[in-house]
Amino acid sequence: MKKIISGAVITMVLLGCTQDKKPSKRPSHETEDLMPVSSVQINKDKNTIKERFSPPKDYQWQEEKQDSFGYFIENFKLKPYGSQILRYDGAPISTQDLHEAVFDIDTGNKDLQQCADAVIRMRAEYLYKIKKTDDIKFHFTSGHLLTWNDYKNGTRAFVNGNAVSFRKTAGFDDSYQGFRNYLDLIFNYAGTISLNKETQPVLKSSDLKTGDILITPGSPGHVVFIAGVCQNKEGKKLFLLSEGFTPAQSIHLLSNPFQKNISPWYDLDVNAPETKTARYIFKPTNFRSF
Repeated sequence: MKKIISGAVITMVLLGCTQDKKPSKRPSHETEDLMPVSSVQINKDKNTIKERFSPPKDYQWQEEKQDSFGYFIENFKLKPYGSQILRYDGAPISTQDLHEAVFDIDTGNKDLQQCADAVIRMRAEYLYKIKKTDDIKFHFTSGHLLTWNDYKNGTRAFVNGNAVSFRKTAGFDDSYQGFRNYLDLIFNYAGTISLNKETQPVLKSSDLKTGDILITPGSPGHVVFIAGVCQNKEGKKLFLLSEGFTPAQSIHLLSNPFQKNISPWYDLDVNAPETKTARYIFKPTNFRSF
């Protein structure tokens, strides 16, 4: 359970997915049985998103620049095909039929890395890898900002009731373990509300790209991130979606139970009144970009 750090406003800091646990509306088995089986080729022996998931017929992967967030995600190492989604304590979650891949990245050993945190983790790992440390900075839901540069130089957060203060109480530490400690602190106090504020709206479906997010800020709230984009000759795009969830669990790539003929790809529209994903319905549709 994440900590509440600021009165009425931060009462909503049961952030991210602390109450997003229940996929309130899942497709019925009757509906699923009427849907055609996916014709998309899954290369089960491959270990990155781009290598494992072929686009549907007449579509091609959209190329990403090698230093981009999208390239980082599409080429992130996956666990072997068929891997289960595991909780932070190592136990498998009960629902294992709505994902097609599990990212090869730790979840930590506490119930912290939930849905918004999964996005923050991927974004931070990307910036850390390309050494853009000045850009590793995230707000608490209270609005307070803590940067990785400040944290590695010894700044720590102190919470007293509704008040948050920062003091330098530790020595310099720019190790990867220090970086993970910083992220665990962010996970504790950030979530969908702060993540929504730190991103910009995407107004056209044609502008959607790998690394963009679909988010419902609040409590309950949820977020998924685009993990791949393909496009046909007419410019029509399809998308792969990934997420973390509650309790803290493996970051995973979703199947598409609503359009099984193209699963795990999704046909997305920024102007849709709602967007159904395998484990959550976003209403309204709210796509945003870093």
